[in-house]
Amino acid sequence: MGTDRAPWAYDNERPAHRVELSAFRIDTTPVTNRAYTAFVGDGGYDDDRHWTSEGWAWRQAAELAAPQFWSRDGNGGWLRTRFGRVEELPPDEPVQHVCWYEADAFARWSGARLPTEAEWERAACGADPTAGNLWRPGARFGPEPVGRRPEGASSEGVLALFGDVWEWTSSDFVGYPGFHSFPYREYSEVFFGAEYKVLRGGSWATDATAIRRTFRNWDFPIRRQIFAGFRCARDA
Repeated sequence: MGTDRAPWAYDNERPAHRVELSAFRIDTTPVTNRAYTAFVGDGGYDDDRHWTSEGWAWRQAAELAAPQFWSRDGNGGWLRTRFGRVEELPPDEPVQHVCWYEADAFARWSGARLPTEAEWERAACGADPTAGNLWRPGARFGPEPVGRRPEGASSEGVLALFGDVWEWTSSDFVGYPGFHSFPYREYSEVFFGAEYKVLRGGSWATDATAIRRTFRNWDFPIRRQIFAGFRCARDA
C-alpha cells in the first residue's frame, strides 16, 4: 500500500508498506441514485439505528432528509438542482453530494459497511486511471451512468474506481508507518486524526493528471458540497 516510486506522490501517500487484509467483498460500482432513493424511501433519514451517534445528532441539527440538491417533484419522484438548473434525478448515475455520515448510514441500512482505504486500494489493483471519467478537455461535465467504462476495470473486475465521484472510506486520515512530512508539516500532518475521513479515486471534476491508485483525499465527515459518493463492502 502507498508508494515509494511515483515522483509526484505527496507525503501522505508515502512510504510503501505491507498491509494484511482479511477477505472481503466490495461493490462492483458506486451506489447509484436509484439505490439511494430506496434508502430515503425506507425512512433511512428518520431511523437512528442506521446512524452513528455523531451522525444522527448532525442529521437532526441540519434537518436533512435527502442528499444535497435533491428535491421532490410533486409526484413522489426526485429532482436535482445542478449548476442552477433543475432536472430529473438520473437513476443510474452514482449518488453524489452525500457526506460520510450519510454514506455510513446507507451502508448500515443495506447490511454492509464502507470499505477501509486499504481495501479500496487493493480493489483498485490493475485499474486504469486514464480510462476513468476524470476531467480532461472535452470530457463529460458530470458523472456517467455506472458501468460505462469496462475498459478501466481493476484486475478483480471492479468498475468506476477513478472518476465520477470521490469515494468515502471508513478510514481516518492518518500517516503511514514511517511517514515524514514533505515539503512542510502543514501540508498533510496537521490534518491527521479522527476528525477527517479519507476519500479515494477522484471525481468527474478532478484533473486526470492528478489521480493515481495511491492518491489520498480527506475531508470532514459532514462535508456534502464536494463531488463525493461511495461504494459498500462486506466481510467475506
